[in-house]
Amino acid sequence: MIQVSLPYTKIFVLFHHNCRVSASIRTLLPWGYCMQEEFLTNEEKPRIREMTIDDFSEVFHIGEEVFTADYSQSLYRTWDEYEITTLFNSDNELCLVAELGEKIVGFALGTTVSKHNSPWKYGYLVWLGVRKDTQKGQVGGRLFKEIKRRMKEQGVRIIMIDTSADNEAAISFFEKQGFDNIQQHVYMTLNLARKAKKKSRKKP
Repeated sequence: MIQVSLPYTKIFVLFHHNCRVSASIRTLLPWGYCMQEEFLTNEEKPRIREMTIDDFSEVFHIGEEVFTADYSQSLYRTWDEYEITTLFNSDNELCLVAELGEKIVGFALGTTVSKHNSPWKYGYLVWLGVRKDTQKGQVGGRLFKEIKRRMKEQGVRIIMIDTSADNEAAISFFEKQGFDNIQQHVYMTLNLARKAKKKSRKKP
């Protein structure tokens, strides 16, 4: 018998620049850590800049540190080098890193989508990760603020994120950024490697 597992229920919320909306469009934002807002001094504030090709390796390793199998099997399976290169090649202006000194401590990867025959443009914040030893700060908040500014300049009217329903820290963080209209959906998987058991036939 082929089994379908339901590892967790996820929540997605919408941010609209002008008004509340009830649209139901989904993307993926994996939050692999607990966001804690503690202010940094001016000397400690991270510098946000566009990601370059030279940053790929370090960004990938930060993702490996954050998106572990223990935290989420789905995010662990999804995160790879192609996620970085694909988003960089399509929307490099929305691929950002945060630096403290000369060290990259976090990243944000996003994209935009324009719907056919629609004046609306949507922003997807796909990945956001911060090193575990730098999570008690403004890194995540500053990354989001900059990617939001860039999306708004590109004409985005709604930004969408996606996180697990039990990640209260991430939900609280995004609510502070202005997100609302929380909706739930179920994440499902199908194991294609597992052979289906044949039903035994009763003898007449």
